[in-house]
Amino acid sequence: MRTRTTTVSAGLAAVLAAVLVLTGCTASGGNPKGPGAGSAAAPAPAAPGGGSGYEGPRPQDQNLLAWTGDPNDAGHVTAQSAAGVAGRVTLVRIVLREQITWSNIWLGLAGIDPGAQLSQNYLGVYDANGTLRASTADVSPQLMTDAIAKPFPLAKPFTAAPGTYFIALLLNGTWATNALTLKSTGAGISVNAGLTPPNLRYSTLLTGQTSLPATVNLAEQSTSTINTGWASQWYAVS
Repeated sequence: MRTRTTTVSAGLAAVLAAVLVLTGCTASGGNPKGPGAGSAAAPAPAAPGGGSGYEGPRPQDQNLLAWTGDPNDAGHVTAQSAAGVAGRVTLVRIVLREQITWSNIWLGLAGIDPGAQLSQNYLGVYDANGTLRASTADVSPQLMTDAIAKPFPLAKPFTAAPGTYFIALLLNGTWATNALTLKSTGAGISVNAGLTPPNLRYSTLLTGQTSLPATVNLAEQSTSTINTGWASQWYAVS
């Protein structure tokens, strides 16, 4: 009989303890840690970059879809003679992170040569397989006026999936060196650091071209002209 009484007493004590715990939770708003424990707001997560929240400029900030770099950094002006680049296809790589409808190629035209005789000048877009996806009409007239950053419309816009593309420039004619000039990063040689064909960020292909070929062999990318000071041009997409 003594043993049974002890067992019942222990059971009652456990029940009373449970009731007390539940009562405490109710009084503190369901939080067993006590009054006020659930009322404080959680601290906001720290912003990237040490809490400043700053992010660098994006193409969308300037009503563009993509670019080869912030135009604010394209302070260099580059020029080449007709003997150096006429008939060569100059390529600048651009990587798209999302699908876009590509309608225009923006070029930073820094200077014009009023005495130039230009013809068969084109801008275009090659994909990572070396296939021409789109090109402009002859842009010779636009290279003779308005030394500003301006769009050159593709003859036919196209849907560009995420991936690697190469903006192509083909110049032909005669012009005064250092008069017909383009905005660039100035990083002619170093822009290709760590890269080899067919993935060079800046290169030239072929000679004697009067139009952009339907396909190119990107494995033949060359830096011989690049290394003479033909600095990587600035481009944007809209």
